[in-house]
Amino acid sequence: MALYYDEVFEDSVRFGVKVERTLHSEQSRFQKVEVLETTRFGRMLVIDGLFMTSEKDEFFYHELLVQPAMCTVAKPKDVLIIGGGDGGSAREVLRHQDVERCVLIEIDEAVVRASKEWLPTIGSAWDDPRLDTRFDDGVAFVKEREGAAFDVILVDGSDPVGPAEVLFSEEFFRGCQRLLKPGGALALQSESPVYFRDTFVETQKKLGGIFQTVRPYFGPVPIYSGGVWSWTLCADSVDPLTPVDARVEAMTGGSQIYNADIHRAVFALPNYLRRAIAAG
Repeated sequence: MALYYDEVFEDSVRFGVKVERTLHSEQSRFQKVEVLETTRFGRMLVIDGLFMTSEKDEFFYHELLVQPAMCTVAKPKDVLIIGGGDGGSAREVLRHQDVERCVLIEIDEAVVRASKEWLPTIGSAWDDPRLDTRFDDGVAFVKEREGAAFDVILVDGSDPVGPAEVLFSEEFFRGCQRLLKPGGALALQSESPVYFRDTFVETQKKLGGIFQTVRPYFGPVPIYSGGVWSWTLCADSVDPLTPVDARVEAMTGGSQIYNADIHRAVFALPNYLRRAIAAG
C-alpha cells in the first residue's frame, strides 16, 4: 500500500504526495522539521506539516522571489534574507557576482542543519565566503538595526500564523524600508491569492502605505496547494517593470524559469485581484 503524506488546509483542502521514506524528523525549539523522499518531487522539506520546498520544483519559488528584485536594483552589493533556511534564496542571490555580502537571518538552526545534510542541491552556496548565516530573530534584527545597510531585502518566511505573523506587520515593513539604501528594493512572499486572498490584499494595502511602488506578481509552485503563489516587490525610486536588462540577461542562462519575458509576465494582475485591491 502506497504511503502518502498529506498537507491539510483549514480542514477543507487536502494535497498529498507519495512518500518512499522519511529521511529526517526532528522537533526543534520552534517547529517540527522533516525531510521526505517523495516519488514525484524528490527530497522535500516539510515544516509543521506544511510543504516548504522540494528538489524538483524549488526553482519556481526561489528564482521568482529573488531574481525580479536583484535585477531591478542597479548594483545590489549588500543583501539581507529573512528566513530562507533551506538555502535556495541565498544560492540565487550569490549567482550575482557583484554581491559582496549576503546576510541570512534564520531563527531555527535545525532547518539549516537538515537542509545542508539532505538538500544540498537546493542550498548549494553555504560555503560561499560572501554568505553570513546567523541564527537569530529576523524581526528583532530589523527592529534593532540602525541605518540604511542593504540594497535588497528578501523575506522568505512562512505563512502568517503564529510566530511568522509579525513578518506581515506594518511595523516590520517600515523597518525593512528603513534598512534599504537609496535605490533599494524589498521582495517578500505574499501568500496564495487563492487560499489567503484576504491576507494578500491586506499585505498590498500595508505596503502601499509605506512604499512609493508596490508590485505584486505571480507564478506556479507545484507543491503549494492551489498551484499559484504570489510575491510582492516594493521600492521607492526604482520600478520592477523596468529592470536592468544586463542583469536579467546575465541570470537567464543559469535559470530554469527566469528570463526577460517571465519578468514582464509575472507582474500581470488578474482582474479579480485588481478589484479586491481597489476595494481594500
